[in-house]
Amino acid sequence: MAAMVLAATRLLRGSGSWGRSRLRFGDPAYRRFSSGGAYPNIPLSSPLPGVPKPVFATVDGQEKFETKVTTLDNGLRVASQNKFGQFCTVGILINSGSRYEAKYLSGIAHFLEKLAFSSTDRFDSKDEILLTLEKHGGICDCQTSRDTTMYAVSADSKGLDTVVGLLADVVLHPRLTDEEIEMTRMAVQFELEDLNMRPDPEPLLTEMIHEAAYRENTVGLHRFCPVENIGKIDRDVLHSYLRNYYTPDRMVLAGVGVEHTQLVECARKYLLGTRPAWGTGAAVHVDRSVAQYTGGIVKLERDMSNVSLGPTPFPELTHIMIGLESCSFLEGDFIPFAVLNMMMGGGGSFSAGGPGKGMFTRLYLNVLNRHHWMYNATSYHHSYEDTGLLCIHASADPRQVREMVEIITREFVLMAGTVDVQRLSRDSVACRRGAHPRWCPC
Repeated sequence: MAAMVLAATRLLRGSGSWGRSRLRFGDPAYRRFSSGGAYPNIPLSSPLPGVPKPVFATVDGQEKFETKVTTLDNGLRVASQNKFGQFCTVGILINSGSRYEAKYLSGIAHFLEKLAFSSTDRFDSKDEILLTLEKHGGICDCQTSRDTTMYAVSADSKGLDTVVGLLADVVLHPRLTDEEIEMTRMAVQFELEDLNMRPDPEPLLTEMIHEAAYRENTVGLHRFCPVENIGKIDRDVLHSYLRNYYTPDRMVLAGVGVEHTQLVECARKYLLGTRPAWGTGAAVHVDRSVAQYTGGIVKLERDMSNVSLGPTPFPELTHIMIGLESCSFLEGDFIPFAVLNMMMGGGGSFSAGGPGKGMFTRLYLNVLNRHHWMYNATSYHHSYEDTGLLCIHASADPRQVREMVEIITREFVLMAGTVDVQRLSRDSVACRRGAHPRWCPC
């Protein structure tokens, strides 16, 4: 064993003629481009002499990344951006969600999200849908928010016709069998139980801040299905809701990485003149209520001592979220609010990273770096078509709740003060690169 270790040491030290030769003359590539002696006086901002000038790819004249929009005869809008790439993403966005459930059982949008991409008139099961997408390297997803439902597929651009046809069938011709609805009830029940046991309280706090800000109206209605409604939602209830809100004038077919004319042709083929599964009756109970900001306080106490996955229990913390009404994504102040949210930033008390992880945002510098007992301080901005919320979520020991509230409130007050020009410029650039404002006109 000692001989093996000694041999390895000699090799690493370059023992022998080969090692001495390498140490004396050095590796040619290293010797040529080393920063040690070849170019000692050239700053990093200047090009090195003798190095070929790099040639970068140029943007094709036809590729301007502009959004093109076409409205079909039935009111459905088709929007696209033809970005370069082999794959495309296509989705149907619908102006529906929990804010429109005032006249219905709360939780319908939550059910529809879980029922997405189940059996349809053309596909007997979800497995058949997934196998069809796999032929084009595709994946699918459905997400619902308080005012938007999105069915999306990412696949090879050559399968655009198949993708649009599949999306149209999933949205307009779901079977909604008794077996699928029963499985959805189980999935919703499990998600609600998981929500109450998760150590991360952010989804629950977001639900509560909306409930407090818009009490019993529009975006303040429950996004998650209440437990008492799980057994009440059936096929007839779903069809009643779909008949009023899954109409062409409330839909947008959006695509990225596709030719606009080709997408319009597919939309006319599969989404124009199609009779949905719930019939073609006129929508009569469409909720057009405008969000009414009320303000308020919502409190919840939970025992987390028995939900830890390991022997160490979760730390006893108090989580708060303070919010103020902002603006809708249709107003001119939406971009300034987005930049302000980027400036506030924040996060957990531990973050592995540097400036790219937000370590120089206001909530890090003014809160987490100065108050070691704070576990979290994070800014959020929720924006809708007629209102918005700017919130700060914070966590600390229950004995320091008063001080935590005062600190977060002071940060809201300081928002109206002076702003460092350099940081403002940096956060504006970061917002343009990382934040994508909602463009959907529905």
